[in-house]
Amino acid sequence: MKTSYLPSVIKQFEYYKMLGEKAMAQLPENGLFWQFNQESNSVAIIVNHIAGNMLSRFTDFLTEDGEKVWRNRDAEFENTFSDRSELMTYWNKGWYCLFNTLGQLKEEQLEYIVYIRNDGHTVTEAINRQLAHYSYHIGQIIFLSKMITCEKWESLSIPPNRSKEYNSRKFTQAKLRRHFTDDL
Repeated sequence: MKTSYLPSVIKQFEYYKMLGEKAMAQLPENGLFWQFNQESNSVAIIVNHIAGNMLSRFTDFLTEDGEKVWRNRDAEFENTFSDRSELMTYWNKGWYCLFNTLGQLKEEQLEYIVYIRNDGHTVTEAINRQLAHYSYHIGQIIFLSKMITCEKWESLSIPPNRSKEYNSRKFTQAKLRRHFTDDL
């Protein structure tokens, strides 16, 4: 039976990538590196962790443990970037690895077993695990970006006090079913 899981989950990853990028685009460069305190993560640190995790999990996804011997997770929680360009280059490197791997998967591989820290997961479970992990951290990026930009923040969803207007517009349209090929 053919499913729409892979196109659907790729679309979800694309959505969260877009949200992270729109949030970061609203920040001044120094905002990417701001930390509330020494125990808090900056946007740059979160990006370093997300991209490092993607590279580890999705390199040789079907054949090697997702926790690579070359990964230094602890170092991901240090700022290693000197500017926005370096940060975005590494961000895109992680996403490229993820999308390249997902784009090569076949439906019949969804039930294969892959390992993350020696724990077996079906391919579907491993992908879902990473989708939840990345959306969690992108939520942190958005929260930090909102705090840093204050009143200059431009909403990435329905702006406050605009739900009624949004719903009114949506419910006057014909019913539509979103397909995995629809634009976000």
